[in-house]
Amino acid sequence: MELHEALSGVFGSISLAAWVFVLIPQLLENYQQGSAEGISLAFLTVWFIGDITNFFGAVWAGLVPTVIALAVYFCFADLVLITQCVYYNVVNTRRRKRQQLSAEAARSDLEDPERPLLDRRSSENMGLPGSRRRSSASHLSRGSVGSELRHVVAHQESPAKVWARNASCVLGICAVGAAGWVLAWKTGLWTPTLEDGPDAPSTESPIGAQILGYMSAACYLGARIPQIVKNHKEQSCEGLSLLFFILSILGNATYGAGILFHSVQRHYVITNIPWLIGSLGTMVEDVIIFIQFSKYGCRPITAAAAR
Repeated sequence: MELHEALSGVFGSISLAAWVFVLIPQLLENYQQGSAEGISLAFLTVWFIGDITNFFGAVWAGLVPTVIALAVYFCFADLVLITQCVYYNVVNTRRRKRQQLSAEAARSDLEDPERPLLDRRSSENMGLPGSRRRSSASHLSRGSVGSELRHVVAHQESPAKVWARNASCVLGICAVGAAGWVLAWKTGLWTPTLEDGPDAPSTESPIGAQILGYMSAACYLGARIPQIVKNHKEQSCEGLSLLFFILSILGNATYGAGILFHSVQRHYVITNIPWLIGSLGTMVEDVIIFIQFSKYGCRPITAAAAR
């Protein structure tokens, strides 16, 4: 086995490990925040469409069952994250409406001219210092208070500690991917793929599968644009998991490296152009999101909007 084939296998295995865990950080971030307002549903929807077209393209091209199974897993994971985001958005919207209706009812009750003056004074707690503050605070729902407490706890960590934790996660995933490749190689589950000769597998794929591949690449490239625009408008990356995008760029980089280390022959590269565009092209957009994290940080959206 040649070195470039081994590197191709290792990078491919690391990419697989990164994609298996890529959505977990954002799922945990949403759960800790009790909200999914930081992530764009348009981003997730377009990404899901890309995974759907990728799945049908893999089936049409007759790729190995492992690739098809991974495509199914990606679609399922996307649905889980989208469902979680929709759930939190609906729950929090209803909670805000209830609080708004409660505040309006209390205000109209105080302004009612037919209500006895003594009752209105007692409702306003006139003469009791700080009572208005306590009264308004009592209107906060338990869910919003819990969300705020989780927000404070989650942001007590220093940036250095956050980056150290993310780096350890990346190293751990690289180690798992490399170990998985060694295990597959030793047990015979992975063997080098022949490039030329009568026993080499055909690299030709149906035109329909190639079209679906290009559609998938276009979706992956366009998916991050709504998130980038959202971050810029709100001047905040609040609610986004940095590790989510770190694993994304790790998966894309190692996937592209796995393809190119396998072969740089013209016909092979042309066959894999859709996947190379989808993987390596999105890395540029991930870098833009990294810049936004560095510029905006995790400032609350309301504070950023007031600037």
